[in-house]
Amino acid sequence: MISTEKEKPQLLLLFTYLSLFWWMTSTSIYVKAENIDSMKPGDKLNATSMLCSKQGRYYMNFNQTTQSENFTYLSIVAKGTTWVVWIANRNQLVDKNSAVLSLDYSGVLKIESKIGEPIILYSSPQPFNNSTIVATLLDTGNFVLKDIRKNIVLWQSFDHPTDSWLPEMKLGVNRKTGENWSLVSYISSSIPASGPFRLEWEPTRKELVIKHREKVYWTSGKLMKNNRFEHIPGEDFDVKDFEVTYKNPNEKLTIWTLLETGQLINRGGVDIARADICYGYNTKGGCQKWRDAEIPTCRNPGDMFDSRQGYVIEDMVYDIANASYGISDCQDMCWSNCSCFGFKPFYNNGTGCVILVSSKGFNIAGIGSDSFYILDKNTDHKGMYISN
Repeated sequence: MISTEKEKPQLLLLFTYLSLFWWMTSTSIYVKAENIDSMKPGDKLNATSMLCSKQGRYYMNFNQTTQSENFTYLSIVAKGTTWVVWIANRNQLVDKNSAVLSLDYSGVLKIESKIGEPIILYSSPQPFNNSTIVATLLDTGNFVLKDIRKNIVLWQSFDHPTDSWLPEMKLGVNRKTGENWSLVSYISSSIPASGPFRLEWEPTRKELVIKHREKVYWTSGKLMKNNRFEHIPGEDFDVKDFEVTYKNPNEKLTIWTLLETGQLINRGGVDIARADICYGYNTKGGCQKWRDAEIPTCRNPGDMFDSRQGYVIEDMVYDIANASYGISDCQDMCWSNCSCFGFKPFYNNGTGCVILVSSKGFNIAGIGSDSFYILDKNTDHKGMYISN
């Protein structure tokens, strides 16, 4: 077919539209603007881009870690704070310069970088209609992958908690999948990999439980008639047989975080639970009493660890250079060992242990000294140590 001179502009315009349509549907589009809250098939999020919830309460991006400037985590952060409420890859670091979150045309939501295997967050069953799926960061802090045509949630970050509990997030058991919704602490304040403490919902007794490597340290106590717990008197909960959420009547930014010490805090500055001061002999505030056989004969009610500044004699300490141990593991080992009088982290990132084996090996001093947790015999202190 031969086109006339009059038809050529129309053909050129048609060709331009078709080229633009092809480019939009075949080229990866990186989310860059701060007012974008969603991803559709073909979109990508990298180290220079972010998602921001509609009202600006939360944003999601690849945060640089404190461990190395070359590695990163995909994190959801409360806007205007440094409070990380969720991490997609807490146990698998990715390369900062090549890290990408993508939602591809096959319905796969994944994180990739030039190191390690891809991290598959969700994979759609086939056949898949990519025109009806969208991933959105909500103002609740939940990152949701949804089929908008069927109005069903395919995947959500609230089903995969890390160390933080937000309003509308459930703890308990998903009766459809059998999955357990629970909080797991960091190893240390700077390493978000899964640590030793876990906050769970116990459906039989209907109470919240904090465990340290499967040993129960603290419970919320019985559920009262006003939907509050015995040892969390100032908070309201919505309790069902297999799950629990906490209420946020004032709609203020509320984040509960399980620290690496076992302390459960409200990021607003209020202590919710103090599993960090549970030694097995005390029951105050929800602490659980252990069997006598589980408490070393050299430890007595009132014995606690307290933070002190000082110097140690080198031949009176030994090192445990195990980066999977957090500060609570050091305490647990020291408490169980009658020859131990104190401890501190071995590495600067708060992992590993330095164990003090003699009370005479520690001298109190000032500037330039180290911070140790020293055993105080029969003290009446309120806590072992406080973590920022």
